[in-house]
Amino acid sequence: MQNIVKLLCLAGLLLAQPVYAKKEAALEAGMVNPGYVEQPNWFKNSFLDLNDDIAEASEKGKRLMIYFYQDGCPYCKKLLQDNFGQRDIAEKTRSNFDVVSLNIWGDRDVTLGDTTTTEKDFAERLKVMYTPTLIFFNEQGKAVLRANGYYPPQKFDAALDYVLQHKDKTQSFRAYLASAGARQTEGKLHTDVATLQAPYDFSQNSDKHRLVMFEQKQCKECDELHLDILQRDESRQQLKKFDVAVLDMWSDDKLVRPDGRKVAVKDWARELNIQYAPSLVYLDPQGKEVFRSDGYLRAFHVQSVMDYVSSEAYKTQSNFQRYIDQRAHDLRGQGIEIDLMD
Repeated sequence: MQNIVKLLCLAGLLLAQPVYAKKEAALEAGMVNPGYVEQPNWFKNSFLDLNDDIAEASEKGKRLMIYFYQDGCPYCKKLLQDNFGQRDIAEKTRSNFDVVSLNIWGDRDVTLGDTTTTEKDFAERLKVMYTPTLIFFNEQGKAVLRANGYYPPQKFDAALDYVLQHKDKTQSFRAYLASAGARQTEGKLHTDVATLQAPYDFSQNSDKHRLVMFEQKQCKECDELHLDILQRDESRQQLKKFDVAVLDMWSDDKLVRPDGRKVAVKDWARELNIQYAPSLVYLDPQGKEVFRSDGYLRAFHVQSVMDYVSSEAYKTQSNFQRYIDQRAHDLRGQGIEIDLMD
């Protein structure tokens, strides 16, 4: 089981201070937590010994899915209502997975291998930066896919099929996703925000942080990002703080990585484990990756990630959830209305 620990920790990286403490206080006062969203009754009622959960799922011909959430998270609500609200997705998940939910601010004990820790310490150890974060296990207890952040229904359904069809044995999720079927899109890269142009050399120091946007031409979420979110005044102000490159994640064009090695864009994307378009990777002026967002985000959260990086808050506050909660609190204190899903 120690191997499971290693595999889980290698599964990859990756939204308000959390309202968990507020929830507890509200419950003690006899009030209903306003951030609570009811989970499907078919989620597993687990003792949180993940070793047993993996084994029990395997015995039933299923696989284990861990769902990291927090109360008050609008993207968790979208997952539960928009995704699982579709009968075919709900039934596919219910029939083929045991779903165990973990509160990233929770105090329940979680056991994996020989280690027992609290939910919140477990989430922090795995660097869970976004909710929801999903980790899928195969029958041998290997983490075969990690989804950081919300995936819209079509991409979530593709993730389910990728795991169920054992595609991890033959191809990366990003390659599978690219072939899973395209929706009507603009069919082009949106390079209007780019301040960096080919040939790209990321080995040279910069006087700004760099934002590298890995995208693809057939990408509805890329269209939404560029045609809506990045057109907003706050987004434009944040973008001015970065040197920005927009890259086709499937391109054969060559670039120089931060370590000085010359590779094709598609190979750098693969080495960075870019599996979702758009994926926004943030580099410090010396070229070191300091943060990334690789799930579906609306304007406030996109802007907050930019602010988190450009202000260098990541150096003093490693917990992005706490940072974003404080930012929302400060903005509301200035009389600015915050709509998390606008």
